[in-house]
Amino acid sequence: MDAFYASVEQRDDPALRGRPVAVGGSRQRGVVAAASYEARQYGVRSAMPSVTARRKCPELVFVPPRFDVYRAVSAQIHAVFARYTKLIQPLSLDEAYLDVTVSLIAHPSATAIAEEIRAAIRAETGLTASAGVSYNKFLAKLASDVRKPNGQYVITPRMGPRFVEALPVERFHGIGPATAARMHALGIRTGLDLRAWDMERLARHFGRAAAFYHGIARGVDERPVEPDRKRKSIGAERTLEQDIHHWEQALPVLDLLVDRVWEACAKRGLGGRTVTVKVRYADFRHTGRARSLAAPLASRAALREVAVGLMRPFFPPEMGVRLLGVTLSNLDDGETAASGTQFALALDAS
Repeated sequence: MDAFYASVEQRDDPALRGRPVAVGGSRQRGVVAAASYEARQYGVRSAMPSVTARRKCPELVFVPPRFDVYRAVSAQIHAVFARYTKLIQPLSLDEAYLDVTVSLIAHPSATAIAEEIRAAIRAETGLTASAGVSYNKFLAKLASDVRKPNGQYVITPRMGPRFVEALPVERFHGIGPATAARMHALGIRTGLDLRAWDMERLARHFGRAAAFYHGIARGVDERPVEPDRKRKSIGAERTLEQDIHHWEQALPVLDLLVDRVWEACAKRGLGGRTVTVKVRYADFRHTGRARSLAAPLASRAALREVAVGLMRPFFPPEMGVRLLGVTLSNLDDGETAASGTQFALALDAS
């Protein structure tokens, strides 16, 4: 989807159309969750501090997020996808991979399917979508950005290796800022540079990821579209209005984060065995701790107890704290979690 959250807000409020819009907190310590294309022309981007965004674009209009609305629109979009294939792998509320090798509706090409899906989304939601069409996930993802907004692009098997050659490695989906910096230090700046490295040399520097990097440099990606891919973690973070220095200030925030994580797990029927807490300081350095349990956590109180035990040693901090986070991972479905809970209670009783 094109600037999804911001586009929904502009759709629902005509006064916002054509104006630079940021979804997120307008306060001093807020962060931009999404920016309209009008705002992006000023350099405003998602994850940017609100104060920076305001500096770049004094006319920026901040709108609080409405995640219930975004989820409802996302469900409409996925209902459109489901008319064409059962092989849908969501990446987020506004993005997904579709395998249309065997489509539920007869069409001459994947290109025609993408065009029809985009038209249906526009007709049924009033929003625009962009599409990338290719023979693997890596290239389809790259292609989806080529003609944004409201466009699509096709990378054929013949085009694939050439398309990758000139692309900077930081543009590769799957190579983050830290890995891109490491590659730059090794003289790898483009797909062609990456292609010059053999598997053995890549493995020495990048370990298990070497095979993926070796493949994508050649336009090869064997990963299937995984419609039943399990979620790996559920987390929540809070950027604080002011830096905090005392445990009494941190505890109410921690309780709020625990509530959000536990509620999200309960809605999905999931339990988790690993709790991680995150602390970001005033100078943007961050740290954290994690604890893994033998069985999935049985209750919100149990999650809170572990989170408190992990977070407490960070206080009092050497400098102010600007962000706290809690994540639950090693997730299991409700049935597994329930059996694990009984086991944990039996241990406690003995």
